[in-house]
Amino acid sequence: MLPSNLPDTSTPPGIQPARQIVVDGIIYERYPIKVPRLIKFGEGLHPILMEFVKPHFKPGDWVALSEKLISVSQNLVRHISTVHVTWLARLVQKGVTKHKTMTAWNNPEKLQLAIELAGWWRVFPAMAIGAFGKLIGKRGWFWIVMGSRVSEIDGFIPEDMYPYTEWAVLPPKDPQHDCDGVERELGMPAVTADANFIDVKILGVSKGVGLDWATVRRVLLDNPLGQGNKMTPFVLVRKIGLAPAGTPDTVVKQTKI
Repeated sequence: MLPSNLPDTSTPPGIQPARQIVVDGIIYERYPIKVPRLIKFGEGLHPILMEFVKPHFKPGDWVALSEKLISVSQNLVRHISTVHVTWLARLVQKGVTKHKTMTAWNNPEKLQLAIELAGWWRVFPAMAIGAFGKLIGKRGWFWIVMGSRVSEIDGFIPEDMYPYTEWAVLPPKDPQHDCDGVERELGMPAVTADANFIDVKILGVSKGVGLDWATVRRVLLDNPLGQGNKMTPFVLVRKIGLAPAGTPDTVVKQTKI
């Protein structure tokens, strides 16, 4: 097994084998695209897409973009050394749900960024409502009350690859605008997704995708974008056709390119 802070070198860069999924009786193939290098902070998004995605794009396809990549291209990052943890962040940390496979939000610096983004005044009602939600079996209310898309902050994760062990990535300011720009300027309908092993959240869908946001989320619900060290920040999505009658909505198999 590779050390968790290194890129996955088990497969060569470029378009990867597709996984099929059936949604509402339609078969979609999702092709992750693996890049051979780390994307630099502030590196333009459109040249990256032209280099790694456009050569594989076919009419009718759409591309799913990692929210993290968009933020990196816009230089929306913070180094851990610039974050000064307050007592309030440490208080919030005590109530954060811990996940077995990832540090996630059990990190005071990351929580401090959330407080700065949302405003300290939101924290106490968020904690109270979040605690009540847990009592009745409803999780995630804390983040809903915090608002300001703070749940999209990424980074400061020891299990991730460098530099995201030391750098946090803030949410892009207007992911819908970014999707529209990719379609308008590069001719590729686009979706922006905040995806991880817990959930998938759709942040933008350009007109040419031709699907509503809920359907797009179901197409990407098993997170074909993968996690950081897989280095697959793009996924090409291709509609194949109708599934046989009675086929359930599910991932059915992995296919060759």
